[in-house]
Amino acid sequence: MRFDLVTLNLVLAIAETRSITRGAEREHLALAAASKRLSDLETRLGVQLFERRARGVEPTAAGLALIRHIRSLHASLHAMEEEVAEFSRGIRGHLRIVANASAIAECLPPDLAAFSRAHPEIRISLEDQTSAELQRSVAEGAADVGIFVPPLLESARLQTWSYRDGTLVLITPAGHALGRLAAVRFADLLEHDFIGQHTGAALQQMLLAQATELGRPLRARMQVRGFDAIAQLVEAGLGIALMPSAVAQRLARLFRLEIVALDEPWARRDYRVGVRAQEVLPAVVRRFVEFLCPAAFVSADEPSLSLLPPSFPSSPTENPS
Repeated sequence: MRFDLVTLNLVLAIAETRSITRGAEREHLALAAASKRLSDLETRLGVQLFERRARGVEPTAAGLALIRHIRSLHASLHAMEEEVAEFSRGIRGHLRIVANASAIAECLPPDLAAFSRAHPEIRISLEDQTSAELQRSVAEGAADVGIFVPPLLESARLQTWSYRDGTLVLITPAGHALGRLAAVRFADLLEHDFIGQHTGAALQQMLLAQATELGRPLRARMQVRGFDAIAQLVEAGLGIALMPSAVAQRLARLFRLEIVALDEPWARRDYRVGVRAQEVLPAVVRRFVEFLCPAAFVSADEPSLSLLPPSFPSSPTENPS
């Protein structure tokens, strides 16, 4: 079924003015033409979109559903117009990146800054999502590149490369008995209250899985968004927490915390870069992946991006940490 924007805009105008007459005026249509457009659309859809009342019209349930989609379409069209217009201002690409909170807090910002300096003609947008959410976003084409930690949930629809290593550590309040140890095992922590990330976060899900494997509950006393919030709650003595080492080192300069090594094989984390599986990657996406993972495309049958046309400047020879 094909729709035209004039008719869809008319539906929205009628809904917002609560009048077919005023809606037609707003869209610069004759009343008879507007009424026929609305009637034809209702016939094609097989539903009534508005209820005619003495004081105007009200959308039906079907009408409200259509109006919601029309507004979403308007937002998409506006975003399309903005993105295309950027080319007239010298922008020659747009990267939509999604990353989990740990990657954003631990390693991604310096690399994004370095890539932006090397490629000022490429616009970057970044959104924080859980590892599970962002894998779906990339697989479905809602984002171009995702940075996450395993497990890989979309293996059939994603191509991924290793990006960085990270290490989990324990943080405790200053003076806590655990804080005096050189290293701890996870099983020894399960008698303590945990301050954790929100439900769905990869780290939180992993801790729950590890506790279940040990046949013990995870005493998740509080769950918040943001490692700084976790650090403040730990400093206040409300529990202990696990977080990436680089983040813990930074927060320990701001809050009274003790950092303890976590003696578990899964304490080492592998941050991965993922893109939607396709035969040919868009040049902007491909250049960004090679910037983060220099060996990603170097093989006998897959030349390095240094062979791309000069309209895409080469990445620096060194990828800053």
